[in-house]
Amino acid sequence: MSEGLLVPETRVLAIASHVVSGYVGNKIAVFSLQSLGCDVAALNTVQFSNHTGYRQWTGSRVSAQEITDLYEGLKQSYLDDFDMMLSGYVPGAPALEAVGQIGQELKRKAKSKPGSFFWVLDPVMGDNGRLYVASDVVPVYKSLAHHADLILPNQFEAELLSEIPITDMASLGRAVQVMHERYGVPHIVITSVSLPHPDHPVSSLSVVGSTMTSDRRARAFKIVFPAIDCYFSGTGDMFAALMSVRMREAVHDRGGGLMEREAWLSDDSVDALDLPLARAAERVLASMHEVLTKTAERMQETVKKAQVEEEAAAAAAAAAGADGVVDGEEAAKAREKRMHLVRSKAAELRLVRHLDSLRFPKVEFRATRL
Repeated sequence: MSEGLLVPETRVLAIASHVVSGYVGNKIAVFSLQSLGCDVAALNTVQFSNHTGYRQWTGSRVSAQEITDLYEGLKQSYLDDFDMMLSGYVPGAPALEAVGQIGQELKRKAKSKPGSFFWVLDPVMGDNGRLYVASDVVPVYKSLAHHADLILPNQFEAELLSEIPITDMASLGRAVQVMHERYGVPHIVITSVSLPHPDHPVSSLSVVGSTMTSDRRARAFKIVFPAIDCYFSGTGDMFAALMSVRMREAVHDRGGGLMEREAWLSDDSVDALDLPLARAAERVLASMHEVLTKTAERMQETVKKAQVEEEAAAAAAAAAGADGVVDGEEAAKAREKRMHLVRSKAAELRLVRHLDSLRFPKVEFRATRL
């Protein structure tokens, strides 16, 4: 490994959305991966002016044929020599199937050399109990889970994949076991788990991970961390990118030929808390917590300043008698819209100003048994 780089030389195909301004999808994944020493080829599935949390955007979605054509172009120039693939948001079932074909082809190509290719699949389907993709996307993700090496569903997506309602840690553990058994997926990390637990404060979240044994038994762990009272976009994309590179780093550091094993599966004798997956998740959460904390601090300052300016402008308009009853309602709606846009921009993750948080985070939250 070269001095200053945190991972062995790694070439990643990152397939996800793209925004012109802001940090979601590939905009966040590419920066995160490159910051940790990876060479990244970005295949963008949408191109939007900004993320949809702004409630207004322009742009277009890439078709299944365009995705296939772009990959064929890479193959023509022998640029399909990838060590890893990270797939995130894909618009619609046909486009997702095209991405799945790419992942399966890369896995077949690497079949003669176990461990030489690793597919991280983020099954982006919805959150907080609702789908934000078409319903026909769900069965496609279920079919692709059989081929992935690591899947990164959130709590709602884990329910969709396992078909088990997750209401407590026990049902969460069953969902993890079902996904190992049903799909044969070697590694699972469920992100942003929010469940009541007597040992955890209300304002906490958990990440739950597992690497299966040779007979598909779960080796599950959890990491509890404090929640930040703020809504951010792009956190799932950041988690997925960092998890990809930190997993490769942890497997490389473990040694013992683990990188030459199919799906980087540890021996059955390795305890859940000693898995490379657990070490990787600890480092990812450390980076996430630092970046989100710093983003939230700056966001509060920005929003407070904007509110003061809006209140001053409204007071000046009222004093000048500029607002009638109807105009006053319209002015209030306009101010609300402006403040929403201010908050949305202020909540963009502050990655580029905190590069050390990506590279050298201080690990505070450790894995414990589920």
